[in-house]
Amino acid sequence: MKASDLLVKCLEEEGIEYIFGVPGEENADFMISLESTDSIRFILTRHEQGAAFMAEIYGRLTGNPAGCLGTLGPGATNLITGVADSNMDRAPMLVLTGQGASTRLHKESHQVMDVVEMFTPVTKWATTIWHPENIPEIVRKAVRLARTEKPGAVHIELPEDIAKLPTENLPLPVRKFRRPVPADKIMNLAFERIKAAKHPLIIAGNGCIRKRASKQLRLLCEKTGIGVLSTFMAKGCVDMDAPYCLYTIGLGAKDIPSCAVDAADLIITLGYDMVEYHPKLWNSGDDKDIIHIDFLPAEIDEHYMPEIDVVGDLAHALWMLNERINADGGIEFDLSQQAAVRRDMTEELLLHAEDDTEGFIRPQKVLYDTRQLMGAEDILLSDVGAHKMWIARHYQCHEPNTCLIPNGFCSMGFALPGAISASLIYPDKHILAICGDGGFLMNMQEMETARRLNCQMTVMVWEDGGYGLIGWKQTNEFGHQTDLAFTNPDWVMMAKSFGWHGHRVENARDLKPALEVALNEEGPSLVVLPIDYRENLELTRRLGEMTCPI
Repeated sequence: MKASDLLVKCLEEEGIEYIFGVPGEENADFMISLESTDSIRFILTRHEQGAAFMAEIYGRLTGNPAGCLGTLGPGATNLITGVADSNMDRAPMLVLTGQGASTRLHKESHQVMDVVEMFTPVTKWATTIWHPENIPEIVRKAVRLARTEKPGAVHIELPEDIAKLPTENLPLPVRKFRRPVPADKIMNLAFERIKAAKHPLIIAGNGCIRKRASKQLRLLCEKTGIGVLSTFMAKGCVDMDAPYCLYTIGLGAKDIPSCAVDAADLIITLGYDMVEYHPKLWNSGDDKDIIHIDFLPAEIDEHYMPEIDVVGDLAHALWMLNERINADGGIEFDLSQQAAVRRDMTEELLLHAEDDTEGFIRPQKVLYDTRQLMGAEDILLSDVGAHKMWIARHYQCHEPNTCLIPNGFCSMGFALPGAISASLIYPDKHILAICGDGGFLMNMQEMETARRLNCQMTVMVWEDGGYGLIGWKQTNEFGHQTDLAFTNPDWVMMAKSFGWHGHRVENARDLKPALEVALNEEGPSLVVLPIDYRENLELTRRLGEMTCPI
């Protein structure tokens, strides 16, 4: 067999199920080799960026990497935004690119650039296959690195002449390992410090959406009552209906959940990634005692200097805490302040549930109705824009990984291709992507991919005719905004041209029935509504006047 055949066999051995991408002539051998496998499905996309976002969502939902594929030069550069997004949002991914023949890489040559060097800053590892005999080792290392906490992207480049070389080598068997766990001594210190606290609080980050970690976290909260603030990416780590769920933290402005931080005398961060919500926004006075529990040591930052740093498997660390609580006979805290935060934020979430506006629909009403229609296991994906801030604040979850928000690299154009991937993994769940009119058009070519695959999914577009989040931030800082306006297509006509169902909703009372129809239609559906982004500045005003309810 040839080297490209071996590469495919190694990917099969690793359990790779999907590769998303756009082929080129430099990876033609690999594509022909891929035809021989029944266990890996290749999904042809309309742009490499869409392929990378699809692979990212597969990784976030399953914990295993999928592949995204591009050719050399522009194919590789088109991948990089989605790859960076995956890497910073801790999703395992394999990035596969072709390259020109090794005989011409030392000189100026058509479409040739140093792709490995380009991917190095946005992956955990990037390498070139220079010899067929190295393929089994490279693939085994790549997949292991992609899955190892914290997960991320890895890149493998295969020059076109190397792909053709003969080989008799075979894939290496998969050997998995158990993650290291925290030492008893440090866990004893953490437990004693928690017992000494009067008003402890948990800030749960991205690491808590792993199922085992979420299960142990819920057990911890049931035993102690300690409240949990979730970052945008940790939504659902505890059930939104649980009394210890204090909803979401992450807005740049002080919000109701921030009051729980002010009242706490100990902050326990679990699986917390600083890229999500910088500690200077919640510990600007550097006066909070912090216990950091995560797979990796705490990042060095002047506003984040943990008193105790617990390093090891997060789920196991939480289990160790639970065992100590059981042996101790229980701990009691004064959590009345947290109850007040939950009460006030719950009232805020219900404030516009009965809106009956015409011509514009408030974000709060959209998300209230959406939550009523989406089941506990259904999946909502948020693109990046002003709508992301509203989703983070107003759309709460029952289960982990049911609201997917990019919050590390934060790339627009994420939600539509991501929804395609989610629908392939979970064809029986409602899959809903919410986009702004700016972000949706960045990857709208993947509407054809969704139609070709007959994806069971819905995309909701909030139309305001401009880059709303940038305008919101410019107005807050400068009192006005620069030219951020644009025009839009006839959405329903565009949907029809792609073979989608199309719905335009103008009034609040019509939204819920229209969305219910869309979620249950056969194939992809588009729902477009005029969003009332006057609420952006109104929220800024109200938060600026807010006093904590404690």
